[in-house]
Amino acid sequence: MEQRVKDAIEKVRPLLQRDGGDVEFAALEGKTVKVRLKGACCGCPMSQMTIKSVVEETIKREVPEIEKVENVM
Repeated sequence: MEQRVKDAIEKVRPLLQRDGGDVEFAALEGKTVKVRLKGACCGCPMSQMTIKSVVEETIKREVPEIEKVENVM
């Protein structure tokens, strides 16, 4: 399952990189994925919306077993 999550994250990275940001896989804890936002995404007021509407949506579509995606520092 971890590799499928990483593959899903790779699909959203170009979208974030286009705006100067990035995301990386940090951990998989049960059905929760921990990610780390980088670059312009760090501290951006839209970062939580980015996680929910872009990162989490993509991961859940690719790996339906996942229940939640959280940002870690």
